[in-house]
Amino acid sequence: MTGPAVSRKLAINRLRERRPPEPAVIDRFLARHDVPIIEGARCTFLYRGGADEVRLVHRAVGLPEHIPLRQLYGTDLWYVVLELPEGSRFEYQLEVARGGQRERINDPLNPRLAHSPLGSSSVCYARGYEVPEWTRPDPDSRPGSLIDIRVPSRALRRDCAVTLYLPARLLRTARYPLLVVHDGSDYLKYASAKTVLDNLIHRLDVAETIVAFVSPGDRLAEYANSAAHARYLTAELLPRLEAEFPLTGTPSGRCLMGASFGAVAALSTAFRYPQVYGSLLLQSGSFVFTDIGHDHGGGPAFEPVVKFVNRYRAAPRWVADRVFVSCGVYEPLIIRNRSMVPTFEAAGMDVRYVEARDGHSWENWRDRLREGLSWIFPGPQKFFYE
Repeated sequence: MTGPAVSRKLAINRLRERRPPEPAVIDRFLARHDVPIIEGARCTFLYRGGADEVRLVHRAVGLPEHIPLRQLYGTDLWYVVLELPEGSRFEYQLEVARGGQRERINDPLNPRLAHSPLGSSSVCYARGYEVPEWTRPDPDSRPGSLIDIRVPSRALRRDCAVTLYLPARLLRTARYPLLVVHDGSDYLKYASAKTVLDNLIHRLDVAETIVAFVSPGDRLAEYANSAAHARYLTAELLPRLEAEFPLTGTPSGRCLMGASFGAVAALSTAFRYPQVYGSLLLQSGSFVFTDIGHDHGGGPAFEPVVKFVNRYRAAPRWVADRVFVSCGVYEPLIIRNRSMVPTFEAAGMDVRYVEARDGHSWENWRDRLREGLSWIFPGPQKFFYE
């Protein structure tokens, strides 16, 4: 990724040749172009309105955090041109300054939005990026069902809400693998998890699978190498599900999955119970660690994570047969995740690692689900009694 770049071939430069362009000319220009304007590797971001200053704000590693837009002379149109590598997906907002006040907004010229528990942001699809068609509802895919249950937990001292996904053709005479998903309600809401499962199972990319979407109470405490959380999953949730649903009941048929802190929770649970889970699916894990003489840069919530990851890196241990790891190259966590791959391999685990030109976002994690799930539980297969 490179910084601002301008070429004479760009649409914005043709507009700049009108000195200054009339408002009606700008109106026609905006009507003809989707914003951001994608021309090869160059993406032109625009803002129209009175302002003292406009800046593009983002969280992508490799670019200045706040990138100023230039005002087209004699107009209320502001612009900046960035080079984004092919296949990039780039989330951003605009910061507009007027009369000493600053306001951060989504791009009013761009209808594409990305959503998360923290709110929404605008998103740029660079050349070569397309939303995977298997993330959209398909009328030919038979829908699985979602049911809500509550699991009383002595370990966590609360009743835990769990949403179960059951495949469309569930047979009580068969046995199915189990996928346990941390931050399950967010995967369902922001990563289209049910639609993705329906489509991937229908297309035989992924085996028919029962999925437990679990949600935390105090997320930063329960997901940061918590013995209580690991005990809840393994000694309370797992026996309950295997007693009530047709599951394989074997390590090869169990996978723990999570993103960010949820990936730490998945790894630390498998670390505490190394004979229970056969696979891990870890997305953009918050695998924060310290090298000698370096601060980890996180707050107090990361201290248990740092201690756990430091200990694991110092003495890698087998915790599952297979580990799928994915991360976005625009994430601050990219170096941490890359460094965990040889650590996992040194422990004797089969590792598949995937990078994307994306950031720390739910749509990045959504877009990697086919690669991960089809490797962990490939279809077509079904687990029957002999």
